[in-house]
Amino acid sequence: MENQKQRVYDALDKLGIKYEVVEHEPVHTMEDMDRLGLPEKGTLCKNLFLRDSKGKRHFLVTADEKTKIDLKALGRTLGAGTLSFASEERLEKYLGLKQGSVSPFGLMNDTDHAVEFFIDKSLSRCKSLGIHPLENTATVFLSFKDLDKFLWNFDVDVIKIKL
Repeated sequence: MENQKQRVYDALDKLGIKYEVVEHEPVHTMEDMDRLGLPEKGTLCKNLFLRDSKGKRHFLVTADEKTKIDLKALGRTLGAGTLSFASEERLEKYLGLKQGSVSPFGLMNDTDHAVEFFIDKSLSRCKSLGIHPLENTATVFLSFKDLDKFLWNFDVDVIKIKL
């Protein structure tokens, strides 16, 4: 898809959502993000695109980058059994994203609502969340409330869980 970042910015602007963008070199891991020195702007989020063992259910889980996530426990919490990372092909099919650019903003591409979205409830208390605007060459900082507003506009259920 052409210029996914601009699609995110346009949607944010249309909704009157206040946000800050930091452009940066492409990053592929949370360690790469940490080297950029962005955390003082807000809480950097990691995003896991997961599937159940049958490949019938897909999940996007967003948490603080420092949160350790036990996939076995998470699978039990979600009632999904064994979870594993979904393939790059599934990421492209369901969220229209490439590896390294996974983001809740990708749910705007999930018009069939095939992906279930879960966010660590502790993020709702953070002043600002840092997430990619569908490309790993920038980070958008916005409030939890505004992320929720963005996703609500695309009819996405935001389910808070304790991780």
